[in-house]
Amino acid sequence: MYYRLLILVTLLFVFGCQKKGCEIPEEAAKIPVTVDIERLEKEFYQSNTKEDIARFLQEHPLFAEKFFDRSRMPSDSVLVNSLYGLATNAELRKLNQEAQQKFGDMEQEKQQLENAFKVIKYHYPEFNPPRVQTFVSGFAQDFVVSDSLLVFGLDYFIGEGASYRPDVYDYILKRYERHNMVPAAILLLSNRFNKADFLERNLLAEMINAGKAYYFVKSVMPCTPDSAIIGYTKEQTADVFYNEGRIWAHFIEKGLLYEKSPFLVNKYIGERPNTPEVDAKAPGRIGTWVGWQIVRKYMERNPEVSLPELMAETDYQKILNESKYKPERKSS
Repeated sequence: MYYRLLILVTLLFVFGCQKKGCEIPEEAAKIPVTVDIERLEKEFYQSNTKEDIARFLQEHPLFAEKFFDRSRMPSDSVLVNSLYGLATNAELRKLNQEAQQKFGDMEQEKQQLENAFKVIKYHYPEFNPPRVQTFVSGFAQDFVVSDSLLVFGLDYFIGEGASYRPDVYDYILKRYERHNMVPAAILLLSNRFNKADFLERNLLAEMINAGKAYYFVKSVMPCTPDSAIIGYTKEQTADVFYNEGRIWAHFIEKGLLYEKSPFLVNKYIGERPNTPEVDAKAPGRIGTWVGWQIVRKYMERNPEVSLPELMAETDYQKILNESKYKPERKSS
């Protein structure tokens, strides 16, 4: 049984402590990083002619390539005609106005990105922060993340009250909120640093690989609540913390860690509204959350291991063994 006793107490403890001592390292704070968020949707929705659209593409060639796959188009005229239809669409212009009202000057996101990039550069001196842009496309893409460019699809994150919302399942829609936006982008950015052994595809490997990614985000955005990083509600996060021992017992008692069946692995790693194999109210992707806790314990027990060393480690058995992860199974 998946117990929910004292969940309120657990929630208050977990979220009451997360803001204490969460500043980025002093050495990282000194690194000069400035983020300028280019609001391309403002210029785009002022376009009234196809010539305006063509000029927009010429002035933003990197964006045109990364966001619209410009080089794959039969010709620029095909892309221009398509984008002209978007730019002059009354409903999309309305959605763009809602995005402007929601996000304002985006000072909050600017500060989050600057701090995260400072910490990444502290650990990886060769890291060059990507250019940051925003756009409203009518739900074409939520993110573009590459070595040189980071684009936020703001229309995905306007939230409740927007004229239109992304056409996704409700449990995924809940994650398309402003406070999840930058952590989700940094999670995608972590793929650049997160090494994996693609010959080892068992459940444990997938769990810890995801756990390393979450740990990376928490390391570079230490003031961000766990719930915003993994995309759970605060109640779900408190619930899994309280039931951690019972969740881990499920994996051990069912002999799941070295399971290689893609179908079974996906039950614990893939997108689902819940994980009924554990409990009807256990959230989906619960295996990735467990992997995160294993990585946390590993790093707590091995303080000499740097973030780059963790991200380069592909020996998942070593991480599990040295974590000595064995959460207490609370009695009912």
